[in-house]
Amino acid sequence: MKDNPRFTASDPYYESRIRDSFARQGLMKHLGAEIAELGPGHVTIQVPFRPEVTQQHGYFHAGVSGAIADSACGYSAYTLMPADSSVLTVEYKMNLLAPADGENLIARARVLRSGKTLKICAADVYAQKNGQEVHCATMLATIMCLPGKSDRPK
Repeated sequence: MKDNPRFTASDPYYESRIRDSFARQGLMKHLGAEIAELGPGHVTIQVPFRPEVTQQHGYFHAGVSGAIADSACGYSAYTLMPADSSVLTVEYKMNLLAPADGENLIARARVLRSGKTLKICAADVYAQKNGQEVHCATMLATIMCLPGKSDRPK
């Protein structure tokens, strides 16, 4: 995914700030998720297949799709926030389109509208199998900027 020319990061160190924040997420660590791409207004997160992240049919669990789509939306919004801010999801809706059957699950998120307080983001989730990608979910999320609030735990 190329940088979105519509958006410019206000914090020149946004990438290290986001990677540091992502590394502190216990759920992402538990899932084996990693940031695959990162740029102003967009983030891609992927998870490799493991039996521990499946549902009863052996597909990736929808909760994994939701978790990585939510984090990808949040971090795509966070790329456009000031360095002294924090990020919080306030709402999302996800449509499941197809079973998430594959070796990797990939969430590609982008900012659609960047307001001062609220960022509207979308994520598409793909199951990658044998080099092919199947679009398995779409999320629309509202992300809030919390200015002056540290991203670090108390």
